[in-house]
Formats: sequence, C-alpha cells, structure tokens
Amino acid sequence: MVISDLFGASGRRFLNALVAGERSPRALAALGDTRLKATRQQLADALTGQFREVHAFEIATHLRLIDAINDEIARLDARIEQQLTSIPGVAPACTSCGLIGGGHSPGCASDGTPVLGLVERLDEVTGVGVRNAQVVIAELGTDMSVFPAPGHAAAWARLTSRTLQSGTTARPGRTGKGNPYLRAALGQSVMAAARTDTRLGEQYRRIARRRGKQKAIVAVSRVICEISAILIADPAARFTDPGADYYSRANPARQTRSRIREIERLNPGMKVTLTPVEPAATAA
Repeated sequence: MVISDLFGASGRRFLNALVAGERSPRALAALGDTRLKATRQQLADALTGQFREVHAFEIATHLRLIDAINDEIARLDARIEQQLTSIPGVAPACTSCGLIGGGHSPGCASDGTPVLGLVERLDEVTGVGVRNAQVVIAELGTDMSVFPAPGHAAAWARLTSRTLQSGTTARPGRTGKGNPYLRAALGQSVMAAARTDTRLGEQYRRIARRRGKQKAIVAVSRVICEISAILIADPAARFTDPGADYYSRANPARQTRSRIREIERLNPGMKVTLTPVEPAATAA
C-alpha cells in the first residue's frame, strides 16, 4: 500500500483530481504531500491504470455521501459538547482547590494552576482521548457516591472476575458482559495506550505476553475505569503517568528473579548465583 489513508489530505486530492478529469499519473503524483513516505515514482506507478468516466461518477457519488456523513458527525459532536456543559461536575474546575466554575477558593495557590474541565482531565489519561472521555462520562455518570470505591465502578462495568462458589469450593469466573458502550470506549483506550511507552502500555504488554491479549485488554480497561472514577469524584485530581519503568521500580526483587530465570532458560543445566561484590580496599 502506497499511502496509509486514502481519505487523508493527499488521498482526497488524488480522488478529487480523478473526478475532475485528470488522468496523467505524473500530474496526479505531484499532488501528494511531501511528507508521504512513497516517492513520486511509486505514486505514479500506483496511479497508473484503466480509469474511466463511470469510475469518476461512482467516486464522486461516494465522496458526496462521505462529506454529508462527516457534516452530520460534526453536528453531533457539537451537540454532545453542548449537552455536556449542562451536566453537574463536568464544568471546568481549579486543579488545586477543586472549585468548579473557573474560580478559586480563598487561600488557593492559583498562580499558574490550570482550570480544566472533566473531559480535559480524562483526556490526560493515556489512550483515552476526547471522544472516549465523553462516553465514560455518559455511561459512568458524574455522581461517584453510588460507588463506595473506584473498584466498585469497575465491578459495575463487569471488568472484575466473578466468584463462582459451590459449597466450600470457590473459583474465579468470567467478568460478564457489562455496559457495551463503556467497555467499547475503554477497549479503544487500551489499544491506543498499548502503543505508548507508559505505565499502562507496559502493563498491557506484560499481561499480553503471559496471559494473552484479551485478558490484557480487560485488565487495563479496569485500571482506566478506576482512574476515571477517581478523576470524576475529585475535581482537583489529575492523572500523572508513573512511567514505563513503574514495575521495575516497584519490585526490584521480582525483576531480579525474572532475569535469573531467563538466563537459566537460555543456558540449560546452569544455575545463576548472586554473590556480593567485595570492596576494592578489602580485595587489595
């Protein structure tokens, strides 16, 4: 594939030129953005073919439909943003004192303290984004008093394993279906976070290596859901990523054992033993 997005800036210029009657591959290739990885020759080769007027008519029809749908999406986005402003707890609040409405309480150190809305604070969570933040607010709500703890919000969303008990025997069960809209938004957030060098991205990769991608998606979705519940409950709270090295800092002994097991796996029949290093003066 020469370009990744056919309906991006360059792709749209190619299509509009074809609809307008341009058929020269070199002239069409010249419309490509200079930031494209493909060369002019590669673009010209890809744009060489049997393109007839019937194709131009069909493409023009589809482009008009796409533009109409995009216009409707833009109207819906504007309506959603308008509706969000009327929901309690979504308005901008001081991230120091938590006062909603853009003001500051007496004694608040307001110098340089940002005033952010709930959507903006949720957007700071790795992978969430504005649209998914709006879905989280719509599905979780803004009254976190119904959940005694953030973990209860994740349990309500069916992101925690259930306990199946028969007599004295108890075993973990499936998480359940939960709210499909909330789970879809959290799942999209997880896949976006998985490509980042952050704590959430590292958590996804660690779990995916050991237990598979589906369990990793559910586990990180639970974390994002709990973070969202904390941010919704506290107007002054903000998300701060602890970094991709969070797990190595949190438990160095576990990391040491993991590295030793890896070395022993690569060297069958050998055993790794750690010995203290003697100070230089003692050795002399």
